[in-house]
Amino acid sequence: MKMSEDTDTEESTVHYALLIYTDPHAQDGDTDEQRQAVTDEYMAIREDPRVVGGGHLQPATTASTVRVADGDALVTDGPFADTKEVIAGYCLLEADDLDAALELAGRGPAARMGGAVEVRPFAFGPH
Repeated sequence: MKMSEDTDTEESTVHYALLIYTDPHAQDGDTDEQRQAVTDEYMAIREDPRVVGGGHLQPATTASTVRVADGDALVTDGPFADTKEVIAGYCLLEADDLDAALELAGRGPAARMGGAVEVRPFAFGPH
């Protein structure tokens, strides 16, 4: 990534976050070999030279959510929202354009297994 010295804009690439949402029950009943095949697909995406980071998150049941009201923090167990799909991981991507990011997102198993891959550009601004 090349950035100009006095601005916060990139000269040739755009950073995207690929937010991977899965149906937590999508692989219920799958064999170990089927689960490994899905993992291998994600590892192939991770090996793409445009991918500069990412990770697989623990299940939503391990989450804690923090809200602050009247200066007091309230911590609750579990995810922020009760939804069919949960965020299971993410990839950080440098791409020439949105089409390139969408192509990579379409390779994610979640997109065809009852989940989705959200593609969102980073907002660059003052640090």
